[in-house]
Amino acid sequence: MEDKKITCKDCGKEFVFTVGEQEFYKEKGFENDPVRCPECRKARKAQKQRDRF
Repeated sequence: MEDKKITCKDCGKEFVFTVGEQEFYKEKGFENDPVRCPECRKARKAQKQRDRF
């Protein structure tokens, strides 16, 4: 396994999906690679939490 370069579907920035992150995803049973960079994932999570209230 090696690091993967992925382009964020929200901002278009390229980010690295590290071997460690890939192992974590596999451990958790996630079958899909991330489609958003860490910054966009964080922003999306915060927006979802705000929308709950």
